[in-house]
Amino acid sequence: MPKKLKVQGPASWTILIFGVIAFLLGIVGIINPEFILRTLGFEFVARANRANSDYTLVFIVASSMASLNMGVYYILAAINNVRKFYGWTVPFRCLTFIVFSTVVLSGNAPIMFLGIAAWELSGAIATGIALYYEKKSGIDPMAGSPNVAKNEA
Repeated sequence: MPKKLKVQGPASWTILIFGVIAFLLGIVGIINPEFILRTLGFEFVARANRANSDYTLVFIVASSMASLNMGVYYILAAINNVRKFYGWTVPFRCLTFIVFSTVVLSGNAPIMFLGIAAWELSGAIATGIALYYEKKSGIDPMAGSPNVAKNEA
């Protein structure tokens, strides 16, 4: 019988939500990289005014493709309940928060870029709390009910 694909438990929902947002922002950045630049508070320079050696838009498109791919990985992890993946995301999203915040605080990015840092940290905290809650309450997201044996995923 085929495996049923379903979002199972609070931690899975945090991963799914992040994945959908990353996927959608990736699509937006591929289609309209200027929108991403404006949204993040970077100075907007029209394409016609950019130097031939200015690859800013190419970099935004490449980053957006990475965001789209990452979104797909997160969505697939959530609907397949890949629990180990969830735990791996927490420290790396915290690291992303530190790096992005440092870039802003050092004056190398506009203050609006802190929005991405905050998004990463809030996602890490939400996933971490959800994982902790599931473990402490004995919830087995695979079964959707209390886990009597308290097995680790």
